[in-house]
Amino acid sequence: MNTRMRRAAVAIAAGAMAVSLAACGSAKESGDNADSTGSAKKGDDIKVGLLLPENATARYEKFDRPLIEKKVKELTGGKGEVVYANAKQDASTQNQQVDTMVTNKVDVLIVDAVDSKAIAGSVKKAKDANIPVVAYDRLAEGPIDAYTSFDNETVGKTQGEALLKALGSKAKDGQIVMMNGSSTDPNAAQFKKGAHSVLDGKVNIGREYDTKEWKPENANANMEGAISALGKDKIIGVYSANDGMAGGIITALKAAGIADIPVTGQDAELSGVQRIVTGEQYMSVYKPYPQEADVAAEMAVALAQGKSLDSIAKDKVDSPTTKAIPSVLVPVVSLTKDNINDTVIKDGIYTVSEICTGKYKAACDKIGLK
Repeated sequence: MNTRMRRAAVAIAAGAMAVSLAACGSAKESGDNADSTGSAKKGDDIKVGLLLPENATARYEKFDRPLIEKKVKELTGGKGEVVYANAKQDASTQNQQVDTMVTNKVDVLIVDAVDSKAIAGSVKKAKDANIPVVAYDRLAEGPIDAYTSFDNETVGKTQGEALLKALGSKAKDGQIVMMNGSSTDPNAAQFKKGAHSVLDGKVNIGREYDTKEWKPENANANMEGAISALGKDKIIGVYSANDGMAGGIITALKAAGIADIPVTGQDAELSGVQRIVTGEQYMSVYKPYPQEADVAAEMAVALAQGKSLDSIAKDKVDSPTTKAIPSVLVPVVSLTKDNINDTVIKDGIYTVSEICTGKYKAACDKIGLK
């Protein structure tokens, strides 16, 4: 792991420890079926299957994977092994990857589902093979044992509140476009719900899209359609559910000669942070990936070793198929040009030199990033 990732993990360590220590028996006893699993008597010599959904969004390869691998090593004295696969946004590929993990007899699975419904059958296969499953970042359906993510409705509310703040007294002077995430991602529905709870009645929503596969090029095409339908002089802001789509949206806005309107985002991707520095993008949602990754690793190691999750999980959530899932929901932060120093730089996610490359240097200097 590089120096930045080590700094990020260290910076969050206290918070992750606090999550573990503060939890005190509020979650469902996870040992119900631990004693019957093949991994119940495992020590530190465990095999953790890690399945991530795609590699177009920078966070999965840059943050989630190395952080989880590092934490599993720490928790097992270097003896635990992480077996990794990325589905590249293909649900059927991910189902095959689960089958392979089951065949190879991993002791536990961490799954960030491409499609929360489509993964359910594979989750059941794993459970039938006595392999516990941690749903990571997205609430997969099927008999999962644990779940960690961010409070996704709060993410949407945070985005909506930021957009309202940016629009100020002009919130109803024109129309906004809502660019939601993929309809196959349960998180996208929660972001949308949270955003609507803040925006409805306070803005005029001219067009709204569920963006196939979260792809920037699809968001770009949708935005071009919205501009054509509404007229470029009528659009006063854009709700974008993440930074990747925000990039595609801003490209379409520039091509149409639309500037100086607020665009939201999520994930604090480097390109998103740089667009915030220049003012092209108004905000992103910074999600402390090190804490989420640490919790997932803690849950996975505990389940593989047949231990209770009571000392880790402080919440319970229900999926459409499973009730009272032991869960940890990690808080988020609204990231604007005013708090870049206090968030992604302070936590070691990026350095000033990484953000403030040549063409961004003047803008960085202007907002005090040095």
